[in-house]
Amino acid sequence: MAKANKFVVLPANPELVALLPENFQFAEDFCQRLEAVFGPAQAGRIIHELGQKTVSSYWLNDLRIDSEADKVQLVESLKQHLGGSLGEQVALLPGLYSVAREAGISQHGSAESGQIYIQNPASYFAVSILNPQQDEEILDLAAAPGGKTLAIAARMNNTGRLAAVEPIRGRFFRMQANLQRCGVTNVDFYQRDGRSVGRAVPERFDRVLLDAPCSSESRMNWLDASTYQHWSPRKVKETQRKQKSLIRSAYAALKPGGTLLYCTCSFAPDENELVVASLLKKTDAQLMPIAEYPPNSMPGLTQWLGKLLNENLALTLRVLPDGPWDGFYVAKIFKPIA
Repeated sequence: MAKANKFVVLPANPELVALLPENFQFAEDFCQRLEAVFGPAQAGRIIHELGQKTVSSYWLNDLRIDSEADKVQLVESLKQHLGGSLGEQVALLPGLYSVAREAGISQHGSAESGQIYIQNPASYFAVSILNPQQDEEILDLAAAPGGKTLAIAARMNNTGRLAAVEPIRGRFFRMQANLQRCGVTNVDFYQRDGRSVGRAVPERFDRVLLDAPCSSESRMNWLDASTYQHWSPRKVKETQRKQKSLIRSAYAALKPGGTLLYCTCSFAPDENELVVASLLKKTDAQLMPIAEYPPNSMPGLTQWLGKLLNENLALTLRVLPDGPWDGFYVAKIFKPIA
């Protein structure tokens, strides 16, 4: 895992800007900050990866597989569809397989039936760090479209209780349909603003997942203008304000002794370390180390734009886009018992 860098904001590197689409209005702003975070060489590799979205990943969903015989039949069908194997096992994540997108895994009938679920390794990794257990009460505070909620339910084997919160009506109902299709039965759905949940149910949940709404920088694809034309420095600042309110709500809803996992698919320190730093400053929250991490990762930043941050932010993790992995930021947070 690489060491975090010191940062100096310099004018955008024209060689990096030239790698981005000409119709990206804020290309210089994006490249300038990316280089400030990662350095020129790593920034160039990231920009290259954002134009190389050629791999998909999936896992077998036991909530929709009735018997071992059905699983054997499913595995054989998948192997036939994929040319003889289930794909490449993704490091650190048993049961998650990566395949070339051209293999058409999303067209296999098991994707529609919910017997497999297509999910990026970074998202699956977040649930692995959260480490949900059977019979717990768990909150997913920004749950749509429901992929992480499903992975949590599968690890819980549909025991305990899972609360899934989503404020936007269309996304809420699509999430409901998605999770019901995939066999989740231990979930209660709530269409409400997650920023109010901590006040409504303080210190209730054993674990909380907050995959915060963000600028989605790591999901940009230079072949699809719709993935980057929404981005602007102003957008980053707007999402930061919402994230700070959401993380305070998530922490308030967490039981003492419980675990909160905060994550985004953004590269921006504004949406990552600075949000977590604000929680550390205003509460008794403590950061926990992440025991295992992929090789394409680095510690969270402990300074930004010449300003020192909480040194414990080095316990958080930045996953860089690489092959099947999207870029991701993850912070594992503990609530002390008084």
